[in-house]
Amino acid sequence: MYRILVVEDDRGIAKGICGLAGMWGLEARCVEDFREVLAEFAAYGPHLVLLDIALPFFNGYHWCGEIRRVSKTPIIFISSAADRMNMVMAMNMGADDFIAKPFDEDVLIAKIQALLRRTYDFAASVPVLEHRGALLNTGDQSLAWQGERVELTKNEYRILLTLMESKGRVVSRERLMERLWETDSFVDENTLTVNVNRLRRKLDGAGLTGFIATKFGVGYIVE
Repeated sequence: MYRILVVEDDRGIAKGICGLAGMWGLEARCVEDFREVLAEFAAYGPHLVLLDIALPFFNGYHWCGEIRRVSKTPIIFISSAADRMNMVMAMNMGADDFIAKPFDEDVLIAKIQALLRRTYDFAASVPVLEHRGALLNTGDQSLAWQGERVELTKNEYRILLTLMESKGRVVSRERLMERLWETDSFVDENTLTVNVNRLRRKLDGAGLTGFIATKFGVGYIVE
C-alpha cells in the first residue's frame, strides 16, 4: 500500500485528503508537528508528499528543499497561492506537480495515482533511516545532519546502516562483521574496532556526539 504524507495545516483539508486517500486504497498520514516535518517524513517513509506552501514556522518551499536533500520522493504542492511565480518556484525547488486550491477530489487522486505509477513502476524508492534527527540515505550512502552532508566510507556506511536498522537494540560485533563481509571486505575484531572508532570520530566532528554507544562484551547500539 502506498503511503502519502500530508503536510497541510488546515486540519479539515488534511483529514479530508487522508479520508479520500483511504477510499482509494492509499494510506495517508497528516503531519502533527510543523517544526519537525523532516523528522516525520523520515519516520513515516512515504511514497509521496502533499505539501502546502503557507505553513507554521517554515513554509513549504523550505521543507521541499529539506526533503530534496535526502530523498527523491515525489512531491505535489497543494496551495491557494497558485499564481505563476509560486508554481515556477515550486517546480524549481524540486516539486513534481502543483495543484491549486480549491481542488477537485477526482483530479487530486488522478494526479497522485499517475505520479505514483510513473515513479514506482520504473524505479525503486530511496528509503531514508532517521535517528535523533540524523538521516541516512540508502540511495547514495550518505548521512545528513542539520542540513550538512557527512560522507561515509563503504564500511562506515554498512556499520551505521546495520545499527540504525536495529535502533534501540544491541547489535553484536559478530553481526557487524558479517555485514562487512557482505561487501567483500576482510574484517577481523581489530579491523571492526578501527572502523567503529573512525566512524565515531566522524560523527562527533559533525556534532553527533555519543551517537553510537558501546555495550561492553556484547556490541554496539544507537538509542
